[in-house]
Amino acid sequence: MSKPSDLVQGTLDLLILKIIALEPRHAWAIGQRLKQVSGDVLQVSDGSLYPALHKLEQEGWITAEWKLSENNRRAKYYRLTSPGRRHLDREAANWDRLATAISYVVKLKEA
Repeated sequence: MSKPSDLVQGTLDLLILKIIALEPRHAWAIGQRLKQVSGDVLQVSDGSLYPALHKLEQEGWITAEWKLSENNRRAKYYRLTSPGRRHLDREAANWDRLATAISYVVKLKEA
């Protein structure tokens, strides 16, 4: 069985955008929220999360600002931009279409 943490290319970006669309978060909190919401199925390493955040910031889909975290440590909080919202909406629609198509194939009855 394949590892559930092996995400389809580009899926991590979609998940990060969705998580911070709901509330600005710092990197550690993004990873924790992903793990929590997925019932511990999806976990992202720092080696994947930070490059993804950097790429999303370079694309202009998220912005970041330094703030104090809930435990009084300086942390970079990420939030969605307007172009990021539009990108998220497009990618979520693409994901829904892809997931539906895959589901149709997986549910085929054998002859």
